[in-house]
Amino acid sequence: MYSLLGVALLTLTLSAPTLAFVPIGGGSSSHISITGTALLQKVTETCRAVAEEAGYEFKPTGSSPGELVQACLGPTAPGDVSGAKFHSALQEIYTQNGLVDRDFANSAPHHFNSEAFLEGRGLITGGVVAIKANIRKENFKAARETLGRVLHTLQDFYSHSNWVELGYTEPYNNLIRPDQPLENLADLNTPTCRDCSSGTCQNQILSNILNEKKLTSGYMGIFSSQKPKGKCSHGGTSDLTSTVIPRGGINKDERRQDNKAFHDAAVKAAIAASLHLLDDICLASGNRDFLRMMGIARSSVVCFVIDTTGSMSEDIEEARAVVYKIIDSKKGTQDEPSEYILVPFNDPEFGPIIRTSDAEKMKTEISKLKAKGGGDTPEMCLSGLQMALTGAPSSSNIYVFTDATAKDIALKDTIIALIRRTKSTVSFFMTSFSSRRRRRSLGAASFSDYMDLALASGGQAIQVSKSQLPQATDIILDTSTSALVTVFQRAVTGGELKTFIFVLDESLKSITIYITGTSLTFTLTNPAGVTQSNNEASGKLGTIQTVGNLWRFRLNPDKQSGDWTINIQSNQPYTVKVTGQSILTFIYDFVEKFTGPHSGYATLTGRPQAGQPTTVMLSAIGRKGPSSLTVEQVGLVTVSGPKAVTNGTIADMGNGDLLVTVDAVPEGEFVLLLKGTDKTSASEFQRQSTTQMSVSKVNIQAAVDSSVEPGETFKLPFSVMTQGAAGTYVINAQNDRNFPMTYPKSLSLSTGRYTNATLTITPSAATESGTDVTLTIEAKSSSGADSNYAVLRLSVVTKITDFIPPKCEVTSVLADDCPKDVSQCGPFRWELSANLTDENGTGIASISLNQGNGTFKHTPLNASIVKAFYNASCCSQIVKIVAVDKVGNVGKCYHSIIRSAGFPAPTLSLPLWLCLLVSIFIVRL
Repeated sequence: MYSLLGVALLTLTLSAPTLAFVPIGGGSSSHISITGTALLQKVTETCRAVAEEAGYEFKPTGSSPGELVQACLGPTAPGDVSGAKFHSALQEIYTQNGLVDRDFANSAPHHFNSEAFLEGRGLITGGVVAIKANIRKENFKAARETLGRVLHTLQDFYSHSNWVELGYTEPYNNLIRPDQPLENLADLNTPTCRDCSSGTCQNQILSNILNEKKLTSGYMGIFSSQKPKGKCSHGGTSDLTSTVIPRGGINKDERRQDNKAFHDAAVKAAIAASLHLLDDICLASGNRDFLRMMGIARSSVVCFVIDTTGSMSEDIEEARAVVYKIIDSKKGTQDEPSEYILVPFNDPEFGPIIRTSDAEKMKTEISKLKAKGGGDTPEMCLSGLQMALTGAPSSSNIYVFTDATAKDIALKDTIIALIRRTKSTVSFFMTSFSSRRRRRSLGAASFSDYMDLALASGGQAIQVSKSQLPQATDIILDTSTSALVTVFQRAVTGGELKTFIFVLDESLKSITIYITGTSLTFTLTNPAGVTQSNNEASGKLGTIQTVGNLWRFRLNPDKQSGDWTINIQSNQPYTVKVTGQSILTFIYDFVEKFTGPHSGYATLTGRPQAGQPTTVMLSAIGRKGPSSLTVEQVGLVTVSGPKAVTNGTIADMGNGDLLVTVDAVPEGEFVLLLKGTDKTSASEFQRQSTTQMSVSKVNIQAAVDSSVEPGETFKLPFSVMTQGAAGTYVINAQNDRNFPMTYPKSLSLSTGRYTNATLTITPSAATESGTDVTLTIEAKSSSGADSNYAVLRLSVVTKITDFIPPKCEVTSVLADDCPKDVSQCGPFRWELSANLTDENGTGIASISLNQGNGTFKHTPLNASIVKAFYNASCCSQIVKIVAVDKVGNVGKCYHSIIRSAGFPAPTLSLPLWLCLLVSIFIVRL
């Protein structure tokens, strides 16, 4: 059914020997397996298509994420590329898929329970509209999250309905086609099941339902046993209706002795349906943007947040020079940025966010920046940073240029919440200012606030003169790489001599040590005992550059693997960080277990709970996949203050996925520390997460279940609970679009009990469809000693009334010259003409050649009838033309000139799937 390559790629995520719809976390659940199978097959197909179009062979050297991404991007760009972003994208989709069982356990439409077919189909089609709109706006994270939820609902149809019992083996494509009716649904008064006292009957569906091909699904009662007379139950211990006659249940979530055939059929149909939905999204979005949504790109996004007030002209010039230098030095390599993002800020304006994958366009945009306005010292820095954190992909590197403190310092807690949620790294370049009028007051912002934010993200806060800025920005060239990892990071308040030990492994390249601080001395020692002190600019171990409060120590390429030591002496606060390039890395999320009909693990949207074990889901990524490394230690380590490391208990979930439980969490801020052995080089390695985390006794629960229309008010229920002292807790909410919101400013909490509340948000009527809104809700005790947050995404999507795809009619085919013997095809050519229309729809947005190696062209898209022309060698015998309208509906033209005795060439009079089947059958004769 799949190629050997496709089967090998499934080992990225799949490990269970049998499939089950019940999600249990760790990659062995069937929703994960079904989703992973479809995603990886579609990614493989798309990569192969992109490679063929670009003229190179798609041939991964192995099944690891990095090897797949490297093969997909092609052989022309030298250097290593990390598969971490691709792996993270998969995990985001899997996580949202699983959360449907937690957040919507009692919602019949989300699971196609209780014959809620129209409502379930509405969730799918509405979600697909939002996904396509998000991709058009390059809001890929929002698209992934919605995709995970939509796939869960689609997959549940095949497990929870009687589709496979009716004998159907192909997907029910009308579930993703709102222009097509759902036919032959059993009505409310029609009995559908016979009684099954044992609960394990092989087929409970009544014979008349089977004969009449009536569609039904099991009723599910988590809190009530009521169901209509004669109706099927979902079944299982969590379904209270399963003990009401007709007893039993028809779900195929788990593979049992009594339902093996139906379960296997449901799994196959769910995989095929998931793949069909992904095909539709990919055709609507295009191969390139589909792969970007899946995290397949060369390097990290480079994001600049730039102060454009009056005194910033020199800083803007330097930022411009840095962008040009990145573009020129990294073009054609794996470190070439996949996207550039620019967010200017002034006072009181900030934004808009400018994003492009076109390097020349970014040059043009940054050349337009002019310093103007301002007048008082503080500026809207954090508002610009908030826009960058919500607009850039997760784990981005963001660089802020300013010469002033933040006027909008009230956003500081929101910024920290966004940093923790996105795991992005923020570095500040603050130049001194003297000519501008300074206005400070008690409690006003200062450079230390930037230091706090940089430390929380694992970035740097660099304070230099304007003349020194060009030297300081070398750090941007260091960190805008495809495979940046953090080996070690600490923050110290100062005092006695400190000794830090870290491990460098053989895979590391471009190793750099950053120390930020003043009045300090240090000595670095390698495993052989060779030393170099801070007063040796060029020594046996590397070169040292000093600018402002930053020391940049770049190690020589011939570094030794093993334990390195750095001794630092300073009476002032300082930070030390060791980074390098390596595809040996890890991704992680703090998670919590949830129970219900289908238990699993959910990614935390805020801080872990205090007083309880902290759980981390972690995926280790080796040079040749998870089998090429061994993880021996995972723990939490304090970043500031006395060093404390608390190791966790590691449970191997298979294929590099680890569930780590830490019983005693360090006090204060901590990061994740991972140690192990790289089997490829037989060397020990260590890695650290960059983003700081801490625990809280406060918990916030909220979930977004739909998109919102422009100009309409969206209601978001949320709940707050504390395990700490009861009392009044201050509620604060922010959104990155400045849409008006209402919510209670405070809540009275009782210990151990959730208090319910509602937030409303109203996007402006002029909001473009596909706009992504990031909501941050914070709850803080009246004393300010404890707080937590929830970060959620909401998509604004214009209501769609056009669900009919463009139509394609082949008007002529000239292929009589093509010989039946394909080996003689070389000198001959064939032609095809087609008319494409969207009738009363929104209009055709794009027409492209999806399959075929010939010459393709078409008349202007704004015509009522668009004429398409295709000319190809007779050796290229299949053509598929794809037309996408302005809301993402996809129409296809397919034609094949394959001839064989007794079999005519397939034409458009046959359905596309049958044409493909006939063509495949002919080829195999």
